[in-house]
Amino acid sequence: MKYDEYRFKFYLNASHSIYIKGVLGEEHPHTWEIIIDTIKLTSGFIIFNDVEKYIEKYMDKYQDSYINSIEPFTTLNPTLENICSYFKDDIQRLLIELGWILVSIEISETPTRSYIIDLSNRVSTKRDLMVLNSKKEDIINSSANEKLIEFEKKIG
Repeated sequence: MKYDEYRFKFYLNASHSIYIKGVLGEEHPHTWEIIIDTIKLTSGFIIFNDVEKYIEKYMDKYQDSYINSIEPFTTLNPTLENICSYFKDDIQRLLIELGWILVSIEISETPTRSYIIDLSNRVSTKRDLMVLNSKKEDIINSSANEKLIEFEKKIG
């Protein structure tokens, strides 16, 4: 089954330092570019701002921060790969709440260095599509704005 995809881009100004051979390196800043490719299962007009606000709210805790000081990166080495993997799991859950599926996530710490996780051929994505398709009426009847308010309450 073929789906049309939507791409969202976000920018995060944050610093980190990574452990190399057990030694913590210098703290250094990046403007991280985060690109997510998504599938929307419901038809009709799409209000992109709803999705953008939801993801931006999630990223607020990292904006202008030292990533090493935020869980799980107080114990997990905040490499490009680990950050991408962690964000993938959280963003995937957030998108499912809104009736979207995460197809891929790409995070760049510089214009020449990116890490990509492609979920398009993974069983979990196919299963998520089937689950969302079976709950399509629930998704259609829920508004992204209500979900954003619920999410804001959860994270304070």
